[in-house]
Amino acid sequence: MYKPHIRIEDLKAWYGNGQALKGITADVPEHQITAIIGPSGCGKTTLLRCLNRLLEEAQATRVSGHVWLDGTDIYGPGVDVTEVRTRVGMLAPKPFPLPMSIYDNVAYGRRIHGLQRTLDKGNGRNLDRIVQHYLQAAGLWEEVKDRLHDPASGLSTGQQQRLCLARALAVEPEVLLCDEPTSALDPISAQGIEEQLLALKEGTTIVLVTHLLRQARRLADHIIFLWMGELVETGPAEQIFHSAQDERTRAYVAGNIG
Repeated sequence: MYKPHIRIEDLKAWYGNGQALKGITADVPEHQITAIIGPSGCGKTTLLRCLNRLLEEAQATRVSGHVWLDGTDIYGPGVDVTEVRTRVGMLAPKPFPLPMSIYDNVAYGRRIHGLQRTLDKGNGRNLDRIVQHYLQAAGLWEEVKDRLHDPASGLSTGQQQRLCLARALAVEPEVLLCDEPTSALDPISAQGIEEQLLALKEGTTIVLVTHLLRQARRLADHIIFLWMGELVETGPAEQIFHSAQDERTRAYVAGNIG
């Protein structure tokens, strides 16, 4: 049995008059990697962006239903959206380092959110330690430790994605949303991101959108399978890949549709 970190209940979403999600109800287990899979246009990214209320940044969108984060409905009245997005971070498909140094990219979130939590209380160099810690967590420290104050734009694409991962982790999110985080990367860089995600799940709940079934098989503990905006099947990855209940799920994971 697992402990749900997020409960999605009757979640619906629209772009204008077009309904993208049709009453999704599913759990996201704590400290596991949950992969959202399905063919292009099925609502994967829409569902992901609903989990930290990022979808409402787009024009003419509407969401109904509930997303319970540790028992709090993030769509409930009076909810602080900024706090939600601090608790639920996002790693985008393509890296977007801020136009500043490597160091300042990692420190940025802590500064703007006024986070005072430290890794080593009483030490005057806490921010330095924090930057180092999250660059290490993202597997980037050894490559950049001698040029922390160089522009982040000088990093390779794979390094920039790991920097964005470090920046997302530095605000200590409970949940990390990953929207096809390796789609812009070469195989070696993609492997590096996958290894970091596997290591991070011990302390962070991860939700991954991927169009690569091989990646879902490698990383996922839990699966949410969508088809045309509907939830077809959800459950442990082993069950979905080897003994799915729905014919569409079996056909999709076998590569026969989608």
